[in-house]
Amino acid sequence: MTKKNQHQLLSKIATGNGHGENSPYFDGWKAYDSDPFHSTTNPNGVIQMGLAENQLCFNLVQDWILDNPKASICTAEGVDEFRDIAIFQDYHGFPGFRKAVAKFMEKVRGDRVTFDPDRIVMSGGATGAHETIAFCLADPGEAFLVPVPYYPGFDRDLRWRTGVQLLPVMCESSNNFKVTRKALEAAYEKAQVENITVKGLLITNPSNPLGTILDRETLRSVVSFINEKNIHLVCDEIYAATVFSQPDFVSISEIITEDNIECNTDLIHIVYSLSKDMGFPGFRVGIVYSYNDDVVNCARKMSSFGLVSSQTQHLISAMLSDDVFVERFLAESSRRLAVRHKVFKRGLAQVGISCLKSNAGLFVWMDLHRLLKEQTFQAETDLWQVIIHKVKLNVSPGSSFHCAEPGWFRVCIANMDDHTMEVALTRIRSFAMQNKELAVVPTKKKCWQDHNLRLSFSARRFDDFMMSPHSPIPQSPFVQART
Repeated sequence: MTKKNQHQLLSKIATGNGHGENSPYFDGWKAYDSDPFHSTTNPNGVIQMGLAENQLCFNLVQDWILDNPKASICTAEGVDEFRDIAIFQDYHGFPGFRKAVAKFMEKVRGDRVTFDPDRIVMSGGATGAHETIAFCLADPGEAFLVPVPYYPGFDRDLRWRTGVQLLPVMCESSNNFKVTRKALEAAYEKAQVENITVKGLLITNPSNPLGTILDRETLRSVVSFINEKNIHLVCDEIYAATVFSQPDFVSISEIITEDNIECNTDLIHIVYSLSKDMGFPGFRVGIVYSYNDDVVNCARKMSSFGLVSSQTQHLISAMLSDDVFVERFLAESSRRLAVRHKVFKRGLAQVGISCLKSNAGLFVWMDLHRLLKEQTFQAETDLWQVIIHKVKLNVSPGSSFHCAEPGWFRVCIANMDDHTMEVALTRIRSFAMQNKELAVVPTKKKCWQDHNLRLSFSARRFDDFMMSPHSPIPQSPFVQART
């Protein structure tokens, strides 16, 4: 049977490329999977810096599990609960689980807002939550506005099976990629001209990949915009607890309760999960929290296709109900993230590499536009190929996040131990130092504030630089790429 005939037997979803697996974002993962770094067995392998995982506080979780064996039905202390947990559970979820998640969401937001456990809807991770929201709010062909750059998985999560479109809201580095009312209006008007029905606006706060938060003024402007247009607002807040310095995270749930805000709360929906804030992506705990009764009812019925396992609910409800543990975990996670960001950014600055100023997230938004042989996305792809295959780091190019400007890369830094991070930094520094056009010019300005910073190479600094035995670079791959 020919391939054409085979395709005729299958659906458009099965034969199409809507998943987006062929993007550089996922290609980097494949490069890592084929040659994964290990400090002893494969020290020259690819280091995974394309996966936004929070692995910095697993010791706290492990200690809690050892101290609370009854929380698991797979221990001698908890086995008596096995039958009740293993039998059929409906799609509402355990009341204790929904109450614990609501309480945790409040704690992450500084107890400045309250969440109703009856509005907590389970889903298979944030991926399932986003798709559920898309199914509830829009029909095939209709669209959501999304500020760029945005998480590449949104193309899969919101578009692939729903038929919904994502339309970019252009944000620029000149104002640190802020979401402006002007940009929102321009994107909306463009959709109107193209006869595309806009059903909502999707924002990520804190931002992935930027690691920035939306301030109150911006959030108020966003609420005003969607209220005037009578479209939905979907707020992805899965990085809420990764804020590690001032200013504090502000949830959309706070904004809509302000006295001077006019808002139809039926238009407001929050997507949350425990994948980033707690570091539990494997547990697939996704949450839809909507202020719209009809959306809650529909989403709950749809959750039958992606429930959180009853065993996971049982464990999570016990863990998140422990106030002492939650307080300690959130404080220590924030502290460790702050240290990791400081060390990594300082290491980059030593060789003149700047990052966007940020105070949240499990990554940095690294600016390598000066390393491009020309300011094009093809040049960005060429540089990315060198970083993946020669420098042996899986970082994600900005083009995979739909960034409007070439030269930006997302680098994940919380999914590895201190030693691996140092190896990664050594490789980046080695790469930068071997490019004789790049070195540090002393300046009192912060590197992300001065986009006209002039870089020159110091021969003495290069000659004094000692190559690490962990560096896989035999000679400058950048020089190879530019010639």
